[in-house]
Amino acid sequence: MRKLKYYVACSIDGFIAHEDGTWDGFLFEGEHVSDYLESLNLFDVVFMGRKTYEMGLKEGKTDPYPTMKSYVFSRTMKESPDQRVQVISENVAALVTSLKEEMGQDIYLCGGGNLATRLLGEKLIDEIILKVNPFLMGSGIPLFARVAKQTELELTDNKIYENGVVVLRYQVKY
Repeated sequence: MRKLKYYVACSIDGFIAHEDGTWDGFLFEGEHVSDYLESLNLFDVVFMGRKTYEMGLKEGKTDPYPTMKSYVFSRTMKESPDQRVQVISENVAALVTSLKEEMGQDIYLCGGGNLATRLLGEKLIDEIILKVNPFLMGSGIPLFARVAKQTELELTDNKIYENGVVVLRYQVKY
């Protein structure tokens, strides 16, 4: 069975982007970046919330992960600008459950605090991988929009990079 992994960069205070969706302060160079890019080979499906996907669109990327089957979860986006990217607006839990049961590599949840909150609430996220960047953002878009209830995590691995980025891997314990 495939695992759904929420693999996301954040500030020390738990924000994945500024209020306007920008990433000022995050480190985009260093060994942690090459490790991240290498880790993308472990996935063949990617999930994105609409706001995360739209950040790529602003950069001209209609299919930001061309080696993976891409799904954008949105209640407002009606169609995708790219035939390889499928927009999902309903039956989210059923689709995710079905994809997890298929044969294949793991599933990458690359972003969207609202989407992560929803999938965590449905007990569908198996692992949380945080790339903690060495700065305080103060405010912004949180890792999770809200957490319905306390959820136990088990630290399974960690790595500290010379530039101060720390990668923490947690198994979600439902």
